[in-house]
Amino acid sequence: MSTRANIPQHVAIIMDGNGRWAKLRGKERSEGHVAGMEALRRTIQNAAEAGVKYLTVYAFSTENWGRPKQEVEALMALICRGVELEADNLREAGVRVKVMGRRENFSAEVAEAIRSIEEQTAAGEQLTLILALDYSSRSEICDAVRDIARRVQQGELAVEQIDEHLISESLLSAGVPDPDLVIRTSGEYRLSNFLLWQASYAELYFTDVLWPDFDGEELQRALEAYAARERRYGLVK
Repeated sequence: MSTRANIPQHVAIIMDGNGRWAKLRGKERSEGHVAGMEALRRTIQNAAEAGVKYLTVYAFSTENWGRPKQEVEALMALICRGVELEADNLREAGVRVKVMGRRENFSAEVAEAIRSIEEQTAAGEQLTLILALDYSSRSEICDAVRDIARRVQQGELAVEQIDEHLISESLLSAGVPDPDLVIRTSGEYRLSNFLLWQASYAELYFTDVLWPDFDGEELQRALEAYAARERRYGLVK
């Protein structure tokens, strides 16, 4: 069993399998996303109770804009509905919500929902929930490189000052510790352009469970697997 002493400070999750979950049940893909929202609600509570301090979830990738228009619209509506229904509960539970990703592609309604939930939960100290929305790790790294190059060009930085810390602080995740554990559901074994820099030394946990079926028991299995591993960061113990 995992204990508070070996609980990962930061857990990141690739929430995969909503569509397959719906298909197996003869439902619309949008119904799978609704079920996935319920799984996220459970996971936030279970992670906080376990002692996790940061929970980052891959909610909508930049590549997801290429999905059918009807599905994208349903996802955007679900984001707005989730803010409306969950803001008070998250605030009362001490959960702070931050959104990581490009915001310029969202409609005014979705952008306002994002701003609203960040503002309403800003005082939360129990758990920081980071929603990766319109997020692409490669684009994030490219944006950071461009910003650093601009600062060098303008004389704000010397080339010799560029190091791992500077790059980390130039990413969207600046100020947040790197993930200790990355979980992916649905039996897929890849990171799919998610936290490629930040997850360099994260432990990886893959499960065949589809995201809507992910529950406290499955989270506990992931935490126990993490606790049993020896993290050496390239060194020899």
